[in-house]
Amino acid sequence: MPAIVGIAQVVSVGSSGVFHIGDVFTINPISTAKTFAGAGSFITGRGISVYNESSLTYTVDDEVMDQGINFNL
Repeated sequence: MPAIVGIAQVVSVGSSGVFHIGDVFTINPISTAKTFAGAGSFITGRGISVYNESSLTYTVDDEVMDQGINFNL
């Protein structure tokens, strides 16, 4: 569905970032990353309380290969 977009100012876009306005069929990444983090690691904001009695971040990766990005050029 078409949209009317006002002024957009882009200060910077990272090397693997995507900036998109309007309709799009597909957006393909050109890089990947794997992140391991414990409970409450990515919570942001004011007045947030995290009660975690037992935390374990399982970082053993038994997979030989993850999903590839070979055809996303």
